[in-house]
Amino acid sequence: MTRRSTRTSALRDFLESESAGGMLLIFAAALAMLIANSAFGETYSHAIHAVTGPVLSDKLGPMTVHLWINDGLMAIFFLLVGLEIKREFVDGRLASWDRRRLPFIAAAAGMAVPALLYMAFAGGTPGLAQGWAIPAATDIAFAIGVLALLGKRAPTSLKLFLVTVAIVDDMGAVAIIALFYTAKINLVALAAAGAVFALMFVCNRMGIKSLLVYLLLFVLLWYAMLLSGVHATIAGVLAAMAIPFERTPGAPDSATSPLHRLEHALHPWVAFAIVPFFGFANAGVDISGLTAEQIFAPLPLGIAAGLFLGKQIGIFGSVWLAVKFGIAGKLRGATWLQIYGVSLLCGIGFTMSLFIGGLAFPGDALLIEEAKIGILMGSLVAALAGYAVLRFAPLHPQHGAVEASCDDEIVGDGDVRDTSEPISA
Repeated sequence: MTRRSTRTSALRDFLESESAGGMLLIFAAALAMLIANSAFGETYSHAIHAVTGPVLSDKLGPMTVHLWINDGLMAIFFLLVGLEIKREFVDGRLASWDRRRLPFIAAAAGMAVPALLYMAFAGGTPGLAQGWAIPAATDIAFAIGVLALLGKRAPTSLKLFLVTVAIVDDMGAVAIIALFYTAKINLVALAAAGAVFALMFVCNRMGIKSLLVYLLLFVLLWYAMLLSGVHATIAGVLAAMAIPFERTPGAPDSATSPLHRLEHALHPWVAFAIVPFFGFANAGVDISGLTAEQIFAPLPLGIAAGLFLGKQIGIFGSVWLAVKFGIAGKLRGATWLQIYGVSLLCGIGFTMSLFIGGLAFPGDALLIEEAKIGILMGSLVAALAGYAVLRFAPLHPQHGAVEASCDDEIVGDGDVRDTSEPISA
């Protein structure tokens, strides 16, 4: 008899929490914009940058609300990202090269084309070239939140394609942060971080499954990384790689797997608290005196063009070429117009783009504000255009049958085995 779990699958849990969390993120960002452009704008700014803690790092200085969110809480966000990456690679839709092919191609093109467009618009302006990575990543929560507004009109294969591409995007963003947005390295602190990371793997090999042990070591790893000069949030992804994981091929998620337990536990906190807090703390831009000249300045224009134009060109173009040349199969139960619509939604780069924007222009409030304007413009246009296309696109002729099949697979296996048709189809 196939073993069943009373727990929902990590996939279903993810989609449900990301959908509702995406709605909350949209609300938090809109609220921040409203407050920043009201009589309470100055109060909002002072509250976000209020000193609330000691000096943990000479580079950062006294801890503020903004730093606790961006360097502290976001490490937990990256921990969840790392858990999702590990689950997908070990026992999910990225477990084999056949399944990895299409999302990797789409994600790579969806990062490269926006970066190239950004450089075309802004790279020639002195001091702006380091912002090339800002439009490269997709915001999972925001995009899934928009898809949730479509209800059952959005095919499961589109949702999973979007999630998988965004996860691969996140891998690229983590690598970019580590390689290109790292300050002067403190080798002693980096060695300490390496020692803690190694200890976590030793605990894994010894069969220790207590999450408390790994979470305590995660805090030490975070602090060592904070002191090292490598961005502290990278500690989240590293820690996730050391969390023990029980594979359950052909069966629902194991209720005893430490990785599954931690992923289930973190999802609501990240979706309903951490990401909305981050959005509220970073989306508040005063646009009351904004002029057309500022909107169409190289930095915001380059970011907006990268998100709206670059993402759709890179992702839809690469998927179409991959299917045309027999490299990958077309998404199950989705039309080409729907695939184009989800490519537009991939241009929502809110959370990770805001995060990278702060790293690209450290200490330059003006450029950070300009970057936020570009991110908000590009993400908003991508969200509205993507929603419109998907709302009015005709459904696939076999939409109902494919959706029923996907639901059965999630119930029986905890995941959908393959989101693409056979290459020969």
